[in-house]
Amino acid sequence: MSKAIDNLQAAMQKAMAGRPAVGGFPYLAETLRAAGVKINEWNLPSCQSLYFTDNGPVVMQGLPLVTGLADVPAFNKDAVIHALREDQAGRTTFPDFLVAIWNAGVVRYIADFSGRQVTYFGYNDESYVEAYPEVTVS
Repeated sequence: MSKAIDNLQAAMQKAMAGRPAVGGFPYLAETLRAAGVKINEWNLPSCQSLYFTDNGPVVMQGLPLVTGLADVPAFNKDAVIHALREDQAGRTTFPDFLVAIWNAGVVRYIADFSGRQVTYFGYNDESYVEAYPEVTVS
């Protein structure tokens, strides 16, 4: 494995070990930022995640949300916000969150760890941007 992969895996393990059940994303994001991850771009429904790190880019292929042909849901900002609030309250798993934002019309999202914000995009480049708070990682 490369230094970029080793570093990313170590940061993810640290983040998951200390991540609170409610409001866990800022903790995960800050842990990754501190490890030199600048951007994380997710493509849905393929669940392909690209990490831009100080040590080089890393791709992670998750389990796709759909296979074969599927209609792409229309972007629904209110449904995106609802999915975010459910996740932030700890009422969903990450896979459930991905399904919810896909159903809300999100085809990709970009987490900017330096700017502490995430932008969710629909297929017509509709978007919703949400900032997240700075947290201290122990």
